[in-house]
Amino acid sequence: MQIDLSGKVAVVSGSSRGIGRACAVELARAGADVVVNYRTHPADAAQAAERIRDLGRRAVVVQADVATREGCEALISAATEQLGRLDIVVVNAVQSVRKPVVELSVDDVAVAWNSILWHAFHLSQLGARVLQAQGQGGRIIYISSVHASFGYPTAMAYNAGKAGMNHMARTLASELARDRILVNTIEPGWINTEGERQFFSDEEIAAKGRTLPLGRLGWPEEIAYMTVFLASEQAAYITGSMLRVDGGYVLPRTVEE
Repeated sequence: MQIDLSGKVAVVSGSSRGIGRACAVELARAGADVVVNYRTHPADAAQAAERIRDLGRRAVVVQADVATREGCEALISAATEQLGRLDIVVVNAVQSVRKPVVELSVDDVAVAWNSILWHAFHLSQLGARVLQAQGQGGRIIYISSVHASFGYPTAMAYNAGKAGMNHMARTLASELARDRILVNTIEPGWINTEGERQFFSDEEIAAKGRTLPLGRLGWPEEIAYMTVFLASEQAAYITGSMLRVDGGYVLPRTVEE
């Protein structure tokens, strides 16, 4: 199956590292030009843009905090003003605070919900307006999490935020279907990214990976491949769906495991 996104323009929030970077690069590999976004890692964003240009595609780097309306406006404007149009919006960036619920401050919860819920609302709403005005359909893809369906300890704000994101995606899919703007969600499981090093050492990640059904954590590229698929014409009859890419993370384990 050959996927061709030539002539398409994608915005990927939080695309300097991890899943977002992998999505940006793989979208470019399929032919799309990409708006690369970062908040605090300019060197990583520059490297991501260089990889995209090495693939023969255009890349625009935008420093913006997508937890704010202004930050999301900057990304959409970069697509339309510098790359000429918008076709694909990947809602990816996130900040997570991990503490027991009884220890969370209001500010802790606000950090997570602003970066998940308000970010998803602002970026998808602004993107949808442009896609509607263009009148040629489009794709909005939310990078959610298996946490949306399971109450993992010490991650209440993140869990609830991702659950809200999933429902936001379904609602938007219902509203935008007649415009041929397809809205879908990907739920990654445990993915081997730089962000995991905030909470676990390399040794802990390797050890915990061995306990998973497939014996390892996932790689960012494995989420990116599904993102490219959902952005393609091959997925033209899919909207309002959730694709879980978790290596069996949520499957029940035996007592021996």
